[in-house]
Amino acid sequence: MFSKDNLEYSQLPLPDRDTLTDADMLARVQEFHAFLKTRHSVRDYSTRPVAQDVIETCVAAAGTAPSGANHQPWHFVAISDPDIKQQIRDAAEEEERKFYSGGASDEWIKALEPIGTNDHKPHLTDAAWLIVVFAQRYGTFDDGTRYKNYYVPESVGIATGMLLTALHTAGLVTLTHTPNPMKFLGELLERPDSEKATMIIAVGHPADDASIPAVAKIKKPLKEILTVR
Repeated sequence: MFSKDNLEYSQLPLPDRDTLTDADMLARVQEFHAFLKTRHSVRDYSTRPVAQDVIETCVAAAGTAPSGANHQPWHFVAISDPDIKQQIRDAAEEEERKFYSGGASDEWIKALEPIGTNDHKPHLTDAAWLIVVFAQRYGTFDDGTRYKNYYVPESVGIATGMLLTALHTAGLVTLTHTPNPMKFLGELLERPDSEKATMIIAVGHPADDASIPAVAKIKKPLKEILTVR
């Protein structure tokens, strides 16, 4: 992506500018807030397929995220192949069994009780797609030499949030899944040593009988998440 011979600063006039009145700003963000409140983590998926170009466009949207030094230290692997999804599920459930049978503290297990999770992960095969998010710990110049990436967790986290928003905008439901350890994902998906898997996102349409934990609708009030000075 980068060349050692082309690392000079240049600038462009702001290409996209949208000037709104104060009232329009508030109205727009209130509408967006109401839309985001309809996003839910879903564990029950239908067999309805999702077109690949929808997934590609959502990932392209995520790729517009800001990143440290604009290095864009992320890679997304989108999987619809049933065999690969089954391999991911088998490996993830093996790690989850270790987690629930003593690998996690009693406090952690207690905290998960209202969510209703266990080591059974059917969403990993039922969902139309799995998107595995990888963080690139370092990159390479066009001549093959390495360069350091900066603020990698922060950058990948922002891009992942934008991906979830894009998928919700497409009318899809998602579930973030983080088996630990996740080294098997890099090996299974043949990713380079420079990349580390950070998350699996199940993507698809909800089953007719899909449900969510009641506690998921409880969000902290604004006064608990915002301080104005």
